[in-house]
Amino acid sequence: MPDSPVPDGGGRFSGLTTRGRCLLAGGIATAVCAVALDERDLLRVGAFVALLPVLALLLAARTRRTVRVERELRPPRLPVGSAVSVVLHLQGRRLLGALRLTDTAPDAAGPHPDAPPRFTVHRLSSRGGATLTYPLHPVLRGVHRVGPLTGTMSDPLGLAEFERELAPAGRLVVLPRVVALRGLPPAIGAGEGTPGAALAHQGQGASDVLIRPYRVGDEIRRVHWRSTARYDELMVRLEERPWRGGITVLLDRRDAAHRGRGADSSLEFAVTLAASACVHLLARGEPLSLLTEDGVELTAPGTGGQEPLLDALAALRPSARTDLAGPELSSGTDVLAILGALAPGQVEALLARRTGGGHAVLLDTSTWDPARGDSGAAGNAAALRRAGWHVTVATAASTPARAWDDLVAGAASGGTRGAP
Repeated sequence: MPDSPVPDGGGRFSGLTTRGRCLLAGGIATAVCAVALDERDLLRVGAFVALLPVLALLLAARTRRTVRVERELRPPRLPVGSAVSVVLHLQGRRLLGALRLTDTAPDAAGPHPDAPPRFTVHRLSSRGGATLTYPLHPVLRGVHRVGPLTGTMSDPLGLAEFERELAPAGRLVVLPRVVALRGLPPAIGAGEGTPGAALAHQGQGASDVLIRPYRVGDEIRRVHWRSTARYDELMVRLEERPWRGGITVLLDRRDAAHRGRGADSSLEFAVTLAASACVHLLARGEPLSLLTEDGVELTAPGTGGQEPLLDALAALRPSARTDLAGPELSSGTDVLAILGALAPGQVEALLARRTGGGHAVLLDTSTWDPARGDSGAAGNAAALRRAGWHVTVATAASTPARAWDDLVAGAASGGTRGAP
C-alpha cells in the first residue's frame, strides 16, 4: 500500500541543535572580544566558528527538500498473529548528513509504543534510493494506522536539524482468527427444525430432493444410496427449498456483556467464533447475514465472499448498548446467536425478537474475569433451552472449535452440552 509523498512545505522547523547554538554563541562572543581587544586573528576565528552553524543549517535544509519516502505494507491485509513487512522506499539526492527516520506503529500492530521503529541513513545508493524493511506481528484484530513516518535531517557535524513528516499513515487491516469447524447442527443449512419444514412434506407430489458429493462432516443418514450406487461414490441428499431465508448469525458485541482485555477477552472469543462459523457456512454454500445485537447488518444475504465479512469483523468495535432489544429476527431463517453475559430481562428481550427456536453459544464471562462475580450463564442457558433453543456454554478454557462441536453434538442429540 504505497503512500503519496508529503509536499515540501510539510513538517516543522527544528533549526540549530544545542551544539550548534552553543557554537554560534561562542563564535559571536569570540568576535565581540576580538573587536574589543583589536585582535584580527581572533576575529577571524570567531567569525568562522559563528559561520559553521549557519552553513550546517543550509545543508540540513537542502536534505529536507530532496528526500521522499513511500511506505508499502506486505501484505496490507492479514490474519491476526501473522507477520507483515513494512517496506520504506527512499528517493532523493546524495545525503550530506545523517537522516534519522522514526515510524509509528501501535502496540496492537507489533512493537511497544515507547520503542517505535527507528533508522539512521547516512547515504543513498548511486541511483539516489534506499530500501528499509522492518517486521510487525499484529496481536489484535482491527484496522490499525502504521505511521506517520517522520524524518530528522542533520548535517555531518550535528549542528542543525530539520524534522518533517515524510509519509502519512498507512492502513493495516488485521483480520480475526478463523479456525476450522466440522459439521452443522441439524436445523442449520438442512431445512430441518425451521418453521415450514414439515409443511414442505405434506401432500402428494414430486420430491424436491437434490444430491451432491459427500463432504467430511455430513451425516451418514443423509447418504442417498441409489445415487451412490449409480455414481460409484458417496452422494448426500440435499433438500433445498426456495422459501428458506438462509442463516442469521447474531453477534453480541456489547461492552457490558464481555470481560477480559485484549486478545484474550471474551469479545475476541466471540468474534473468532463468529468469523469461523460464517466462513464455515459460506464454504458449504449457505446464504447468511451477520448482525450485531442491535440489528446492524454487517453482511447482507447474497453479498458473497469471505473478504467483506472478515473486513467487517476486523473493524468491529464494542457497543455501549446495555440491552438486547432490537428488530425482529425473521422466523424464516435459522438463527445462530453468540452471546455474552445476559442481565435479568435480557433473555426475554431476545426471545421477543425470535418467535421460534434457535442455536446459541452462551459465553460464561465470569471465567474470563472471576473477580467481577458470576455472569449467570447457567440460569440464562436454562431459560433459553426452555424456550426451545439449543444452547452450549463456552468458558475461557474453551476453544471456538470445541464450542462449535458441543453445539453440533448437543443439537443432534436434542439436548445441550457445555464446553469445558
